[in-house]
Amino acid sequence: MAAPVASQRVAAQPVVAQNHMVVASHPLAAEAGQAMLRAGGSAVDAAIAVQAVLTLVEPQSSGIGGGAFLLHWDPATRELAAWDGRETAPAAARGDLFLRDGRPLDFFDAAVGGRAVGVPGVVRMLEEAHRAHGRLAWAELFAPAIRLAEEGFEVSPRLAQLLSAFGGSLRRDPGARAIYFTAEGAPLAEGARLRNPALAATLRAIAEEGAAALHRGPIAQDIVRTVRGHANPGLMTADDLAGYAPVRRAALCLPYRAYTLCGPPPPSGAAVVLQILGLLGHFEMPGLDPAGLDSAMLLGEAGRLAFADRNRFMADPGFVPVPVTGLLDGAYLTGRAQLLSPDRAIAAPQPGNPRRFGPPLASQPPQPEGGTAHMSILDAEGRAVSMTTTVEGAFGAHVVVRGFFLNNQLTDFSFLPEMEGRPVANRVEGGKRPRSSMSPMLVFQQGQLEAVVGSPGGARIIGYVAQALVAMLDWNLDPQAAAALPHVGALNAMTEVERGTAAAGLAPALVARGAPAEAREMNSGLNLIRIQRQGEARRLLGGADPRREGMVAGD
Repeated sequence: MAAPVASQRVAAQPVVAQNHMVVASHPLAAEAGQAMLRAGGSAVDAAIAVQAVLTLVEPQSSGIGGGAFLLHWDPATRELAAWDGRETAPAAARGDLFLRDGRPLDFFDAAVGGRAVGVPGVVRMLEEAHRAHGRLAWAELFAPAIRLAEEGFEVSPRLAQLLSAFGGSLRRDPGARAIYFTAEGAPLAEGARLRNPALAATLRAIAEEGAAALHRGPIAQDIVRTVRGHANPGLMTADDLAGYAPVRRAALCLPYRAYTLCGPPPPSGAAVVLQILGLLGHFEMPGLDPAGLDSAMLLGEAGRLAFADRNRFMADPGFVPVPVTGLLDGAYLTGRAQLLSPDRAIAAPQPGNPRRFGPPLASQPPQPEGGTAHMSILDAEGRAVSMTTTVEGAFGAHVVVRGFFLNNQLTDFSFLPEMEGRPVANRVEGGKRPRSSMSPMLVFQQGQLEAVVGSPGGARIIGYVAQALVAMLDWNLDPQAAAALPHVGALNAMTEVERGTAAAGLAPALVARGAPAEAREMNSGLNLIRIQRQGEARRLLGGADPRREGMVAGD
């Protein structure tokens, strides 16, 4: 595969291109997407190639055993579509799935094994999106991943570190042990050559038969057998796999200053990002110092308030009447914004009362979230993909079938189905999609695409994406500078500042203003594209987060 004309890993300046661009979380994945664009493929074609390669080279974060949200823009038809490939709970799942003797399981006890495996959705979602927006043959899109799986690739520093960190659990799974460990049982080290012929065979089957190869037949039978036969067994059946269907939804959009911000509706996290920006729109963010205390306070406070609403209301709208219209209503946001001040933190943020119907709900207690990747893609004809994809925890359920990890996505549901006699919106129910933080976004100005935005990072995705939008739109930072900006944001009721950066020094001053602030590791993976126009000509700027292994590739 030829090297991209313009590409880089970590740099002070953005990559500049004119024709098309891929920003993905691993260089080999970015190169695979670039190859599809060079062959005349669409943004969706490139996304499929990127996802197939990520399954191989970044198995800790995403793969064909997981789920995704994809936002697609077609300038020729003026069509903006949100594709929901989120995993679903098996039909037999109930609210007590993660309870033992009425008490929630420890997270690791719930996450490892078959119990937390949701019905994977990313391949069926990509197949449907390809039918609508693809240009190249489906089988062609898997060729780079199949070749790499057969020939092997060098284990990256991040993969080596995570294999070492989770080696004790991964080693117990025969499929994982065969791929990711030496004959002596040691996790593969950085630079070791990793081959995955089992995944190559699986991808070849998907290339030839489509998503049906994963959802019916021998591969599906192995998935069900593994999930139900694990020492921590799950409830998935062959009917659950065969019956999975992605959902194509209308995108959710909100004006922000001169721009329009769009993302997938719930159960994605984009509505929470929009709410944060809707609150910040009441303040003069463009005039604030990006590294200053006032901007940190407002980012943190808007996030804390939006998380309070998230924990009360956000869930699968097919099961719960999620009051998105009320939460993003201008009058509601104005009222909530009156609670915010750069001078004094809210003592205990509470959910608001948007116009809604349904039973009174309880707020979900905080739980861990993680294991995600993001890609931003723009093709030569201006079609764009912003896609966030996940297996949830690092290496998902720590169970490998046919060369790929199964997700532990059901742990994104609330372990407690009710609190103080009130139901939790995001409780486990059969066929339901768990609430997500994934927030792929597109930005428009005067009807033209302005930016492609997204990040991995569990529940912190919401804050990472919100801050990146402010950085680019209010502070006019280029995508590389926005991706590298030290983080400040909320995680539930806590304001976090990024450990090891200049932002960490703001913690004492934030505390002095009443904010519960701590310096923590904030391992984002922002992959950003900004489009600049001069007449008919366009200039593409790309940025990849220096905290991870992403790369920008553009022509």
